[in-house]
Formats: sequence, C-alpha cells, structure tokens
Amino acid sequence: MTSLPARAGRRCHNVLNPLHSTVYFSPDFTKELAEVGIEDGRAAYFAGRGAAMGAVGAGVITAAFFNFNHDLVARHVPEVWSIASPGVVLEARLRAVDTTLRRLLGEEAVASDEMAEAAGLALRAAEACTRHARPLYAAHADLPVPERPHLAYWHAATLLREHRGDGHLAALLAAGLDPLEALVSHTATGKGMSPRWTLATRGWGRTDWDLASERLRERGLLDGEGELTEAGTALRAELEEATDRLDAAPYEHLGAEGTERLTELGRGFLSVALGAGAFPGDLTGK
Repeated sequence: MTSLPARAGRRCHNVLNPLHSTVYFSPDFTKELAEVGIEDGRAAYFAGRGAAMGAVGAGVITAAFFNFNHDLVARHVPEVWSIASPGVVLEARLRAVDTTLRRLLGEEAVASDEMAEAAGLALRAAEACTRHARPLYAAHADLPVPERPHLAYWHAATLLREHRGDGHLAALLAAGLDPLEALVSHTATGKGMSPRWTLATRGWGRTDWDLASERLRERGLLDGEGELTEAGTALRAELEEATDRLDAAPYEHLGAEGTERLTELGRGFLSVALGAGAFPGDLTGK
C-alpha cells in the first residue's frame, strides 16, 4: 500500500465534511422536518443528526454531540420522538439532502459521472471505518446506502465525518478540554464557529463563554485578548494530529491516488455549493 502524503486524510475530510453539513443549514431541511411536525430548529437538528441512533434520551445526544449544553438538549429530547419517530426523521432528512444538493449543485452535477465516481471512492474509504467507541459513526453505518449517487455520496461523507468526529472527541477528552473550552479554543484559531453562532445554537450563555475562556487562560492556552498563546496553538495542532492518527484507516484503505482524487472531486462540489450560498457568511471567525 502506498503511504499517504502528510495530512492527506485531513484535507479530504475538509472538503467532504462541509458538503455533508450543508443540509443542516438548508431551508429544505427545516421544511421537511416541519412537515413531519418538528418545527423548532434545534429540535430538528438533534433529531436529524441523532435519529440514526434510535429514540435515545437527552444524555445520549449530549454525549455523542459533545459541545451542546445538556439543558438545551433535554428541552427537546426525548420529547421530539413523540412528534416523529427516528425512521420518519431519517426519511425526511434524506428528502432534504436530495433537494439541497440539487439546489446547490445543479441537476447536471448531481447526475454526473464525477458524482458517481466520488460516491464510489467515498464508500470505499468508509469500508475501513471501525465502530468501536464511535457511536455516531456506528449508528450511521447501520443505515442502508442510498441508491442514487448524490445521496450515496452524502451518506458516505456522513460516515467519514462522524468517524473522524467521534475520534476527535476522544482527542479532546485526552487533552482535558470540556465542551465549551473546545469551542472557545477552536474559535480562537479563526476556523471555528463564531461566538455569535455558538451562543445562539449550542445553549451556552455569554457568562459560560467567559468562564471557559478564563479556564483556558489559567492553563496558559489563551492570552488576555482571547488569542491562542504559543501553547494554545500547539495544543490545537496536537489535537488535529491525534485526530489524524485515529482517522487514518479510511484513507489508507483508499490509498494515495484514490484519496487525492476524492479530494479533488469533493473540492469541486464544495466550491459550487459555497458559491450557491450553502452557509451564512458570518458562520466562522472570531
């Protein structure tokens, strides 16, 4: 097996993951979930991403999603399952994926040979993912692969995203970062969700954010201006390297050439989606 270039798996993830995430920012997702009775946006997100695990309680969602305030989760879960069952939610989510990708990418891209090729490559990579200690990946791995290539591509991107994400949580725990410290330090890199979006969606208040920032300052990871110190920058880099190691298997299985090709195809699809306004303009940043 040809060894992969450094960070090849991470680069591939960085173009697959955002396309996966487009559905949760899509008006099509909001519409489909509302049509099955889930009208609250945060309840829709918990249900839409968590439905693969079944009608689980708030504790399971909090554990698997990691960076949400448990009090927020508990306001919606498990009540959301009395509105729509996990099976109904999964069907609604897939309808939203179909509509979202057709709208963002266009019918030609959805039906293209490149889309079918990308789906095949991503599914092949996912063959090497492992279930142990990866609840969100394992739950999604039990779902059937959609027949249509663009839906199969989204499904495979979901598998690869959740596989890496589950591993990343292990790295965060090993680094001693709690959910909000992880968010604050990621935002300080300039690549994470902006404080406004974090506070609006994750159930934390400004005081929570400030207290987490103070804890990071006490550890020497943030400075007085809220910027990462040298130690903080090093820790965030170590986190990504640890995540790379935990997530190496899919891309090693796909091989250097396949990973490069999947990255190329994914980058093209993502570029079109971003150009079509897939995400709010102020989603990331400090």
